[in-house]
Amino acid sequence: MKERNPRRGAAAGHQGEFVRRAHVSGRDPLPWRDRAESSRKDEEGHGLQIIAGRNAVNEALRSGRTIDVLYIARDALRAGTDAQDALSAKGLRALAAKARAAGAVIKEADNRKLDGLCGGAVHQGVVASAAVKEYVTVDEILNLAQQRGEAPFIIIADELEDPHNLGAILRTAECAGAHGVIIPKRRSVGLTYAVGKASAGAVEYMPVARAVNIAATIEDLKKRGVWIYAADMDGQPWCSVDYSGPCALVIGSEGSGVGRLVKEKSDFVISLPLKGKINSLNASVACGILCYEVARQRGGWKAR
Repeated sequence: MKERNPRRGAAAGHQGEFVRRAHVSGRDPLPWRDRAESSRKDEEGHGLQIIAGRNAVNEALRSGRTIDVLYIARDALRAGTDAQDALSAKGLRALAAKARAAGAVIKEADNRKLDGLCGGAVHQGVVASAAVKEYVTVDEILNLAQQRGEAPFIIIADELEDPHNLGAILRTAECAGAHGVIIPKRRSVGLTYAVGKASAGAVEYMPVARAVNIAATIEDLKKRGVWIYAADMDGQPWCSVDYSGPCALVIGSEGSGVGRLVKEKSDFVISLPLKGKINSLNASVACGILCYEVARQRGGWKAR
């Protein structure tokens, strides 16, 4: 495993000369907020998160998440004459049994109530209310890597506003073996219902930390021996650098990419080749490619 050089960036002569000032990003701006982002408060004023859809609820239960109430569409637990309906009802009964065994209250509700609980999003007749997923600290992410005996592998999502992009990044990060994701406390989507839905349940397993200042967090990570790689349009080819040591990948916002100060504080700026007429990649797609290059190098997989 490589050690950090105390000299940084361009001044280090550590391939710093390739650091350029442009961006690779998603460029799929969504100025509106997703109506499906949903949180509630219980009678005591505690925050609740709404989880909708069979897969999302099942993953929440599988991860040990505390489900307070599981709402199921009225009559959905009773099998009809159609074979597919019977199979669906059987699956719902198994899900309800699992939730009940975990201490959840099971309630039947009409579709109008289910629609209202999750902001009109697709729920497949299943909606759960749970305590809002808590954020972790950066220290906890680093400690997780240490517990696994692995070099830290972190994703920094810099001012992503699209919940579907963040959800997809959480899903990819979890599959690729990342130890955690860091997002800004402001100017970024948080762990909303829509993010959880887009993550296909990965939000239940992927630690997420919020940082007041991403640039300051990067400086702190560098002091702890973590190398910072910012994804940008004109950087070093992504496959020409070494990710085997402690690393953090920075993925920029959908509209403006990685910020100037964040790029200046990064050790490397890396890019993905664009052969077509479109001048950018979706943020979550770029993140997926980079995550699996990290996984490939660390896992000893050989490119064919």
